[in-house]
Amino acid sequence: QVQLAESGGGLVQPGESLRLSCKASGSINSVRAMGWHRQAPGKQRELVAMVRGDRVDYAESVKGRFTATFDDAKWMVYLQMNSLTPEDTAVYYCYIDVHRFSGASLTQSEHWGQGTQVTVSS
Repeated sequence: QVQLAESGGGLVQPGESLRLSCKASGSINSVRAMGWHRQAPGKQRELVAMVRGDRVDYAESVKGRFTATFDDAKWMVYLQMNSLTPEDTAVYYCYIDVHRFSGASLTQSEHWGQGTQVTVSS
């Protein structure tokens, strides 16, 4: 199986920064994509940033403020969040799409972390 361990959430004031980290472990052969979604109270889960190879896709609301980076050697993804606003308050979920070992074969699967709370408030 595949496990995701998130860290870095917390309470910050508007305008401040936070850095989220997520480490994948388990029977991974290769990572197809890795990134972050978020879910605010009363809202649907939405994409924040996703790394696929050399491409990074961002939600319009975070472009220019957030930066996602992927370390293929460590199977880790980071989300640097700058100029945070109260609208960024949400639970942030790490996501990974992998090829993993299943017995003698490879299979593709998607996995989610438990989530880490980010609260932006004065």
